[in-house]
Amino acid sequence: MLRRLLPITLPMTLAIAAALFATNAARAADAPTVVAIDTGKVQGAVKAGVLSFKGIPFAAQPVGDLRWRPPQPAPRWSGVKAATAFGHDCLQGIVRNDPGMGTDLGEDCLNVNVWRPAAVSPKKLPVMVWFYGGGLVNGGTQPEIYQGDNFARDGVVFVSVSYRLGRFGFFAFPALSAERPDELKGNYGYMDQLAALKWVQRNIAAFGGDPRQVTIFGESAGGFSVHTLVASPLAKGLFERAIVESGGGRTAEGPAPALASAETQGLAFARSVGVDGADAAALAKLRALPADKVTGNLTMYTAAANAPIYSGPITDGKLVVETPEQAYRAGRQNKVALIAGANGADLGFNAAKTMDELIAPFGAKKAAALAAYDPQGTGALPAARAKVGMDQLMLEPARFDVRTFAAQGLPAWEFRFDYVGDALHARAPNGAPHASEIPFVFDKYGQIYIGIVSPTHSGSPTALDSQVARTAHGYWVNFAKTGDPNGPGLPPWPRYSAAKDELMIFQRDGTAKAQPDPLKARMDLTAAIQP
Repeated sequence: MLRRLLPITLPMTLAIAAALFATNAARAADAPTVVAIDTGKVQGAVKAGVLSFKGIPFAAQPVGDLRWRPPQPAPRWSGVKAATAFGHDCLQGIVRNDPGMGTDLGEDCLNVNVWRPAAVSPKKLPVMVWFYGGGLVNGGTQPEIYQGDNFARDGVVFVSVSYRLGRFGFFAFPALSAERPDELKGNYGYMDQLAALKWVQRNIAAFGGDPRQVTIFGESAGGFSVHTLVASPLAKGLFERAIVESGGGRTAEGPAPALASAETQGLAFARSVGVDGADAAALAKLRALPADKVTGNLTMYTAAANAPIYSGPITDGKLVVETPEQAYRAGRQNKVALIAGANGADLGFNAAKTMDELIAPFGAKKAAALAAYDPQGTGALPAARAKVGMDQLMLEPARFDVRTFAAQGLPAWEFRFDYVGDALHARAPNGAPHASEIPFVFDKYGQIYIGIVSPTHSGSPTALDSQVARTAHGYWVNFAKTGDPNGPGLPPWPRYSAAKDELMIFQRDGTAKAQPDPLKARMDLTAAIQP
């Protein structure tokens, strides 16, 4: 009997063994869910082929006496810390019906989140570090559109950074300047970003990332943060590539105030909450204020009204030495590859009350400006004013950025995103509004995003929406991997040169096409009057 069974059981046994071996090999090919970093071990979770680690502290939490201090080393822990849930987003005023705002807020918010492919890679993977927008007073890492799982599926280690906002992130006061005079002052949000990039350098290899292949990117205030880091001498060597989405790059709003000026605004804020004096006792009272008193009514929509008692970023002389424009013109910036661009109906500010007032700054070129901004001769001030403001704040600065980098021999590419997703057609008749490219770049243009920005719209993204998302996302991934956005299956995107003045336009019909700038006349007019 045994002999009769052997011819059957032996092959079966071998087949079972092979299957078990294959299963174990597949398991061995998965990245470990427990990773050791410089402060202890963290455990992530696998979902749909992506291994994520959330809520990892990259610094000591800035509470109590650490309010308005540079980020301090994170304390070590023993055992394994669960990293399966987000930490707090940083404290901020509430803005509703915006898919990029922070949720579950707290002052203890200095955390990073990491997404990577679940499978082990034979080589270190490129790294992308995301800084959210929101005027440096709003934003967070928890929103669905900012989660990095789709980047991870495409072979990138993705990191999102939570950094201090509003008066927690940007604040000056005489007693603060006097204490610990060797410390950086004022720009605590930017300091957090620097500290997170240093954390990446120390730890990202443990997650399978290559610390020598880091791309930083951000939108709006996150994009301007990227400019700040590219221009800052303190960020040298922390990244190799940068992407700026609607982040300006000129000084349309003027340079950041000097520390002494920001201290005056800090004193005014202190008086507004009943704290008199400028000494250490007054500072202790400010540090003891309930968090909501520090936040006040400050949001990205009220920041201008808060100007007497809120400085925003500060020219501190160490981290922020000069404007990005000044650094770029002089070639003092960190030498990195750059993608920069803005949206077809982007943000802009102009308070002109008449067409004559709007066109007056163009001087001898007023007639050309009138033809460019009111080509039909309708005299429609709101439309012309929106274009002038957008060109000054977003569109022309993007061209300035790439043109200046290219002139210095640095690789640079320009884009303009003007595709409007199906859900936004009724709300965006003039083209892609500010921040609307983000869900396409993240390949997150889905029902969650649609439900927030257009609650009355029902249905899923169209096939064209998804195609545009794959294209934009693909360019960003390629840039992170190779330093060049081009790759198989994508329309060619030439490096910027002033002679050709070509940019990639994500067009309203869903195609992506590199072409000479159709708004060149407006860009040239705007460049001539930029401050």
